Amino acid sequence: MRVGLIVDSACDLPPEFIRKNDIFILPLTAIINGQTYVDNHDPAITAEFYDRGLLLKGHHAETEAFSAESIQKLFLEKVVTEYDMAFCETVDRSRSEIFDNATMAMNQVMARYQPIREKAGRSGPFSMRVIDTGQVFAGQGLMAAHTLRLIDQKLSKNALRHQVETFAGSIYTCSIPRDLHYMRERARRRNVKSISAVSAFLGKTLNITPIVWGHGADGAAVAKTRSFDGAVEKVLDYAVRRVEAGLLTPYVSLSCGMSAAEIEQLPGLDRLREACRRHKVELLLCQMGITSSIYLGPGSVCLALAAEDHGFED
Repeated sequence: MRVGLIVDSACDLPPEFIRKNDIFILPLTAIINGQTYVDNHDPAITAEFYDRGLLLKGHHAETEAFSAESIQKLFLEKVVTEYDMAFCETVDRSRSEIFDNATMAMNQVMARYQPIREKAGRSGPFSMRVIDTGQVFAGQGLMAAHTLRLIDQKLSKNALRHQVETFAGSIYTCSIPRDLHYMRERARRRNVKSISAVSAFLGKTLNITPIVWGHGADGAAVAKTRSFDGAVEKVLDYAVRRVEAGLLTPYVSLSCGMSAAEIEQLPGLDRLREACRRHKVELLLCQMGITSSIYLGPGSVCLALAAEDHGFED
């Protein structure tokens, strides 16, 4: 049984990890200053967005899920002809219509796949599952990496589905927005009230940077620092402590909305790399994708790991 993994382009993973594991990217549409781009995690296009400053707050940027019809076409052409079973993992459904659209597409695919599959020379039935990961960005990346480990274990279909769906509750995500005003404006346009006007004002006038931490997309501010670098160091030191205490999957996912050179200058990154090396944990470090950078803002950082229940300061 050949099992495929599909993620949407809000999922942050290193491009080489995506290629190595043959992960299928379900694109989202980015609309910037009225011009439409397809975000399919092409690293060259992502780098161009950063280089041209297209994600800065002076630009009007939004994301839009592919329609159910467009997703159905992709599934029929690219998925049912290659795999016997496929998992499609989406960003938290409160942040995008991608889960609902992918579910509608899946239902149509299951009714139509047989002749297309036979024409491609694939025998046997096809099955599919669309999963709302409840995660965002680096958290989605961690979920995808763990899913691949489960696929390699050759579990039964039901066991694999159960393991994937229950693992999300063990993922903790830290987000550090570089600019609270940027996040608040993006949230306002999407009718998400997670960043208040007061928080944005404090962030600008007192140079306060919050650390948002919690399970998946449901985070809360657990610390406020006087500098962005101070917040980054706190988060990376937190990750070092969790790596040393033991993780539930041997990955730490870290995505950063900045250039490769700026990423290398992050305070605490060398300590995290060394801790991961000593404990045989793979650090999934990447430039934040277009979709996640539009939501969090350029310059932001998102980290995810899976561990037993704990507090941020533990």
